[in-house]
Amino acid sequence: MSNPILNDERFSPQERILEGEPMTIQGTVNKIIMLFVCLLAGCGISLYLLFNGMGPALAPLMGISGLIAFILVLITCFKISRAKYLAPPYALFEGILLGGVSALFESAIQGIVLQAIALTFTTLVVMLLLYKAKVIQYTEKFRSVILTAILSIGAIYLVQIIVSLFGRSIPGLFGNGIAGIVFSLVVVAIAALSLIQDFYFIENASERMLPKDYEWYGAMGLMITLVWLYMEILRLLAKLNSRR
Repeated sequence: MSNPILNDERFSPQERILEGEPMTIQGTVNKIIMLFVCLLAGCGISLYLLFNGMGPALAPLMGISGLIAFILVLITCFKISRAKYLAPPYALFEGILLGGVSALFESAIQGIVLQAIALTFTTLVVMLLLYKAKVIQYTEKFRSVILTAILSIGAIYLVQIIVSLFGRSIPGLFGNGIAGIVFSLVVVAIAALSLIQDFYFIENASERMLPKDYEWYGAMGLMITLVWLYMEILRLLAKLNSRR
């Protein structure tokens, strides 16, 4: 799901840097690159297990890694200063999960992972350009719409998880029919628009000269959104390919 840590409550007007260096956009970009290295390392662990005949051990490892990544995000939500310690292991464990999931999709549909990666980074660049050109501006109305959409999507996924425990599924939305594809397109669009929110908060935090810890915090938040976007694009491509 979407980035749960970058929101208005995280940036109180009283919190400014009093000593030391303030957060910068370039510093945040550097942290994002570091997190991507950790993410790729996690993916490498999954691929190593698969290529060395340890596939059966990967499934439980993916589950444990996903749970740990989720817990690290929750801990970071309550104390921003922990981001510099928890963001790298979050990216590593997220990478283990992502590597395993990507391998499963790739084994079913060759080339789908590269397509998803390309579309994810293309979307990132396009949304950044639209944000910098002020074609899409972050406003209170924009924030409300995105928040409502994210909560709605989260509720749908929660219901799907619950009913799947009984061997059922929400009719249409998670299949490869028209309704399922439209649903995936909507979710991808919401995930892409969530990047605008991330860009805004990173820029806003740097302008307000918030503490250096916010670089890790902002980088972690953007990473969460990108992982969500990638997963939704992967699902959409899988649905489209299954219709051929």
